[in-house]
Amino acid sequence: MGQSQGSGNQEVALDQIQELYRRFASECPSGKLHLHEFKRIFGVSSESSAEESAYMENVFRSFDSNQDNTIDFMEYVAAVHLVLRGRLEDKLRWSFKVFDRDGNGRVDKDEVTHILQIISKIKKHENPPCATPEQICHRIFELVDKNNDGQISLDEFMEGAQQDSWVMEQLRLDVRPTGWFIEHQTQKC
Repeated sequence: MGQSQGSGNQEVALDQIQELYRRFASECPSGKLHLHEFKRIFGVSSESSAEESAYMENVFRSFDSNQDNTIDFMEYVAAVHLVLRGRLEDKLRWSFKVFDRDGNGRVDKDEVTHILQIISKIKKHENPPCATPEQICHRIFELVDKNNDGQISLDEFMEGAQQDSWVMEQLRLDVRPTGWFIEHQTQKC
């Protein structure tokens, strides 16, 4: 979700945060949010594209910090806080977790290409890409993989994103979360 700070960020009111808790409690009376519930809350259904579903699975996994295949309320609050108010460094760490599908602490070309393909398909109606996900991945690795080992470490990821605006734009997982959050808080599931 987005790494940009400042412009375009909207404040979330206290009543919206209270509504978040109310919805979490009503959707998850057990106190645990499962993947299918997470997708439903975010509006991803069986009619959604495979890309949206895959993206939400990666996002869910990245927020499940104790890796128990559920998100408890504290993980949920941490996720919402990160998305809406987190610092750039924290958002980059989170983005890295989304890219690092196998959780080994390094991102390879297949992982980067996979996420870039998903993002490209989700966003294609907004900005048609001028390069394929594979071409973008190749360029990212040229700029970011400092030791040329075919993998990007968290340090390389963060340094590369912060030093190059093009890389930052490509690694952004920006689906306009604040606007989405505010819009969906007024809708019923």
